[in-house]
Amino acid sequence: MEFAIEIQDLKKQFGDFVAVDGISFSIPKGKIFGFLGPNGSGKSTTIRMLCGVLRPTSGKGTVLGLDILQDAERIKQNIGYMSQKFGLYEDLTILENLQFFAAIYGIPKKQLSHRIDEILDLCALRGRENAIVGILSGGWKQRVALGCSLLHRPALLILDEPTAGVDPVSRRVFWEVIHTLSQEGITILVTTHYMDEAESCDLLGFIYRGKIITLGTVKEIMEENDSKSIEDIFISYVEKISDIKVRGSFKDMKDHME
Repeated sequence: MEFAIEIQDLKKQFGDFVAVDGISFSIPKGKIFGFLGPNGSGKSTTIRMLCGVLRPTSGKGTVLGLDILQDAERIKQNIGYMSQKFGLYEDLTILENLQFFAAIYGIPKKQLSHRIDEILDLCALRGRENAIVGILSGGWKQRVALGCSLLHRPALLILDEPTAGVDPVSRRVFWEVIHTLSQEGITILVTTHYMDEAESCDLLGFIYRGKIITLGTVKEIMEENDSKSIEDIFISYVEKISDIKVRGSFKDMKDHME
């Protein structure tokens, strides 16, 4: 099996604070890996190391066969990345943003028109090319941002909470694109707080306080914990290793009030 990402004993320490504490996991090529954890658990720090932006304190790993310590610049050139706050230019149109990012990625002019057409269709942006990005809703902006991150045909796409604050319809459209990309062989690492999104991933990894607490397919994790809810499983893990106590599910709360 070929892996798009392989990390072993990866650690990042800031002074006395250990943000990521010796984690290890592998993501097969063409799979969607859901990386779950509360805010401050180490997800974004891990992603920054994988993207070649932050140097690990210790450990090793490869991204698309490139060493995260030795090949950081080459990794940046070969992956796509977007977050909730992707840097679109709000005074430009959708088309102008796509053209701008295509120039940054060095896409040849003879390929530019065809590639932009592909992105407009893939991200369901056709017909809105001349809309100013600043007046778009959050969901539309995220689809534009996704399109910009895909212009250079990356083999790996890293998405850091891409649908936070996005309406349900836009989230569905966004995830339809993600699954289409996966079927085309693109590997995707995505962080999310939405458990319905997590359950549509091929593989899941739970991180808490800088440590991986479980890895596996959705089915494996549910069977291991004898539960049909990824959200309940995740909360139970956090309760076991922290002082946080959650009284019940939303349904339990509603039933109690009635």
